Amino acid sequence: MNSPLLKISIGLALAASLAACGGGGGAASTSPPPIVTPQSVSVPLLISDASSEDWATIGVKVLSVSLTPQGGGTPVTIYTAPSPAPMVNLVQLDQLSELLGSVSIAPGTYSTATVTVSANPGDVNLVVAADPEAGFGAAAGTVIPASQIQIQNAKGSTGSLTTDISLKLDKPLTVSSSQSTALDLEFDLSHPAFINVHVPPGAGSTIWAVNFNGPMRQHGIDRITDLVLRHAYGTVSAISSDGANITIAKDVPAIPVQSPEVAVATGQSLTILADATNGTIFYDVDAKTVVTIKDFKSESSLSGKYVRVAARYQQDGTLVATRIWASSTFNSVWVGPEGHVLHVDTTNNIVTVANEAAQPVALTVDANTQFFFHAGSNPTATPIGTGPAFLAAHDLVRGFKVHASVVDPLAATLVAQTIDIETATYDGKISASDLTGLTYTRQFGRASDDYTVMLDYISDSTANGKDASGNAITGFKYWNFAYPSNLIDGSTAKSDFVAATSTGVNFGGTVGSLLAAGVSHAVWGDAANPTGWSAPFAVLMPMRLPRATVASALSGTSFTISVAGGTTPATVDISTTSGSATLVYQIDRTNNIVTVTPEDITTSAGLTALTNGLAVGAPVRVSAVPQADGTLKAYVITYFTGDKPTG
Repeated sequence: MNSPLLKISIGLALAASLAACGGGGGAASTSPPPIVTPQSVSVPLLISDASSEDWATIGVKVLSVSLTPQGGGTPVTIYTAPSPAPMVNLVQLDQLSELLGSVSIAPGTYSTATVTVSANPGDVNLVVAADPEAGFGAAAGTVIPASQIQIQNAKGSTGSLTTDISLKLDKPLTVSSSQSTALDLEFDLSHPAFINVHVPPGAGSTIWAVNFNGPMRQHGIDRITDLVLRHAYGTVSAISSDGANITIAKDVPAIPVQSPEVAVATGQSLTILADATNGTIFYDVDAKTVVTIKDFKSESSLSGKYVRVAARYQQDGTLVATRIWASSTFNSVWVGPEGHVLHVDTTNNIVTVANEAAQPVALTVDANTQFFFHAGSNPTATPIGTGPAFLAAHDLVRGFKVHASVVDPLAATLVAQTIDIETATYDGKISASDLTGLTYTRQFGRASDDYTVMLDYISDSTANGKDASGNAITGFKYWNFAYPSNLIDGSTAKSDFVAATSTGVNFGGTVGSLLAAGVSHAVWGDAANPTGWSAPFAVLMPMRLPRATVASALSGTSFTISVAGGTTPATVDISTTSGSATLVYQIDRTNNIVTVTPEDITTSAGLTALTNGLAVGAPVRVSAVPQADGTLKAYVITYFTGDKPTG
C-alpha cells in the first residue's frame, strides 16, 4: 500500500509583524507596535510534502511563485529562485515545510496561485527508495535516467523549458498587515496522474511520465504556529549586537547527493531567535558538546559556520530555534540522516533510516539517545523518551519520518545523539474502530516491519483546528481524502467513523477482502494518552489497486474489474456529477512518447472517451474507496491507448 498522504505544498505563512532583522527574546512578549499599513508585507515562503515509501528522491526546481489578484489583474511574482535554481527533494518534506526565505507581497486579496518549475531533461531527479513496495516499477536505489523521464506540458525553448502549476483557490487569500494567515497548496504525489510508469510490451525503454498539472488542491492552515518546519541549513552571516538572534544565509543540500555532501546557496536569508524563555539546545558538532543557551552572546565563534536549525514560528512571525547544530563543515551537520524509518531492531537497538541517496543508514540507540517530537505550535524542547526503552515500547515504527544527529559523524558505527520525530504516521487497513480509538494494520515486504497498533482518539476537549465556516473544532475528526471539504467532526464524529470503516470489497482468491484504509499523523502527550501517541484525525484513503483488467464494460455509471490473484470481479462505480466527478486520465504511448491527458467525464465527449477506453480486457488502474454495499467508489481511473503497458 502506498503511503497515502503524498503532497507538495507551497505555503505562504503571512505574519502580522514579521521581524526582518530579529530582536527581542524568544517567547517573551512586549507591547505591540502601532499598526501601520505598509506597501508590502513580509512573507515567509515555504514548500512542503509528505512521505513516500517508493521514492528516496523526487527532486524539483521551483523557479517562481506568483499570485493573481481577485477579479483579475497582473500576477504578482512573490518568489524568484536564484540562478542556478537549487533542487528541493520533495520526499524529505512529508507534512513539513521547507522555508525558502522571506518575500514581500502587497496587501490585498488573491484568488489564484501559480508555481513554475523547471522542465528541462534532468530538472526532475527520481531515485527509488531503499525498500520500495512490492511490485514497484524499478529496483531499490535505482537512479532513473533523465532520458527515461518525460515531463508533461513543458513549454519554451530547449534549455529553458518550464511548466506552470496553476490553481484557483477555494478560499481567496487575504493579505493584511494586521493578522496572520497561511496558504497551503497540496500536490498529491501518490495521485495516479503524477508519476506514471509505462513498461512497453517487448523491446523499448520504460518511461516515467511526470505530470505537474492536475492533482493540486488548497488546504487550510489555521495558525502560523501550526506550521511544522523542516530543519533549516545555512551559513551564519551575522549575530545581533544584543545576542538575541543570528542571521543565516539559507543553504540546501546538493541533489543528487554527494559524498561528502556540499551546501548549495539559495540567495535567501533567515533570522533565527534563541528561545529566551525555555532555552535553545546547542550542539557543537566539532567539539562534541551540548549546552542550553538563551541568547548567542557566548557563541561569537558561530560566524561563518554551518548550522542546522530546528525552529518554530511565533504568532508574530518570528522564528525561534529549539535546537541548533553547528560545524565548520557542511557535511558534519548534514550527515545525520533525514528520512523514513526502514527498520526498528529492538533486539540490537538499531534504527535504520533511508537517506536521500536511497541508502539505509544504521543508527545505534544507546542509553543517552534522546527522542524528540517536532510538533509545530507544541514542539518539545525536552525529550519524549530516552534510550532503548523507547524502541521496546514500539513508539517508533517503520514509516515515521525522522531527522537524526550522531555523536561522531566520522565514526565507523554511528551512534544516535538525537532522533527528531518529524511525523509519526500510522496508516494501513482500519479495523476494530470503536468510540475510544481505531486499529491500523500495516504490512510491508519485510514481515518484521509489520505492525498492528491501536490509537486512542485525542481528548474531546483538545483543540483541533477549524471547520469550513471558521468555527473552532475540538476532539477527533475525519474526512474522505477525495472530499477534504466534507469534514466530519463534533459529537457524532466517532460513531460516524465506526460506520464508515466497517466495509470491504471481496475479490476472492489470494487477494481476498480489501478493508477500508486510512492514515493518521499521531501526536504525543495528549490528555487522552499523556505518555504516548493519539490520533487527532483520520483520513479515509482511496486504495490504489494493482493494475487491473476490465471484466465488463462501462454501462451507465459502473463497470467491473478483475485483479491478478482474485477470483471474483468487483464493481466500480463512477460519478459524472460536476464538482464531485471521478477523475479520469488517458495515458497514451505512441512512438515512445507518453502523454497524460485529463478527461472531463461530466461532458458527453469525455464520457464517450472513457467508455471506449474501458473495453473488456483493457488494462486499467483504479484508485477507489470501499463502500458498504461491497462496491468500489472510484476516485481516479487511468486508462491506456496506443502501446498498452505490461506493468
